[in-house]
Amino acid sequence: MQDSLYKTLGVSKTATQSDIKKAYRKLMKELHPDLNPGDSKAETRFKKVTAANDIIGDEEKRKRYDAGEIDATGNETPQQQYYRQYADGRGQNPYQGQAGYQDAGDMGDIFSQMFNRRQGGAQQAFKGQDRRYNMSVAFMDAALGGKKQVTMADGASLNISIPKGIESGKTIRLKGKGEPGHNGGPAGDALIQVEVENHPVFTRNGLDIEVTLPLTLYEAALGGKVSVPTIKGNVGLNIPAGSSTGKVLRLKGRGIETARKKGDQLVKISIQMPENIDADLKAFMESWQKDHPYDPRKSMKGAAHV
Repeated sequence: MQDSLYKTLGVSKTATQSDIKKAYRKLMKELHPDLNPGDSKAETRFKKVTAANDIIGDEEKRKRYDAGEIDATGNETPQQQYYRQYADGRGQNPYQGQAGYQDAGDMGDIFSQMFNRRQGGAQQAFKGQDRRYNMSVAFMDAALGGKKQVTMADGASLNISIPKGIESGKTIRLKGKGEPGHNGGPAGDALIQVEVENHPVFTRNGLDIEVTLPLTLYEAALGGKVSVPTIKGNVGLNIPAGSSTGKVLRLKGRGIETARKKGDQLVKISIQMPENIDADLKAFMESWQKDHPYDPRKSMKGAAHV
């Protein structure tokens, strides 16, 4: 029964592709060598989980695995190898569907084809299958570009260049890092799907970077220049006097940059009151309130009747 790869990922044979993807991501977070330095058992299991996901995480490979056409290592089973030995260049049975297949008069040609193939006749070269992987990338590496070392299914380590501005769901192609080719054909490629990690300060929206900037009560009231973090370092931002929570200021060209476009950074103001309202602040506010009354909710009155 073809179920060993499902056991490796801890899912059932009836699991959806989404279930398999979730199980794989969870195990990657637990077993990744970067999180378990020196733990040989975790590293061994990491390789097995990666190899299992490479097959049943791919819908087409999963179908072939469930049908018994390939084994748990991704290699064709003996029956499949035998079939392919006598298949034509398109992977089709040369006898099936031919006129006169039941006619003994045509059997000589059929056996002649088989004999020629077994005697080393010309065979068509095939490119090896692609290997698919998932890789998490730090927010800043995705925004600015960088490099990351990953462990492949065969245990080999590769240094991957992360393109500047890459988004979650995009794929990095490593040419020739997939399965070996057949009959002298080229090797397949490694296709690495990227998932960008969250950042504690920055949020990405297309090419724009969004940041919530806390301001003191007096900074918002009086205005002035404050330091704001961007993906390329801190910059000064002029705060207009009388700024309110929710006001958005734009830093032109401080967002994600690609070969063709450059985004902005959107700074959303959030006024933060001090943790403790002391007697001086309370007295000042009470005095100021008497002489400067205003209603910030005036526009909301009667909204229920509109």
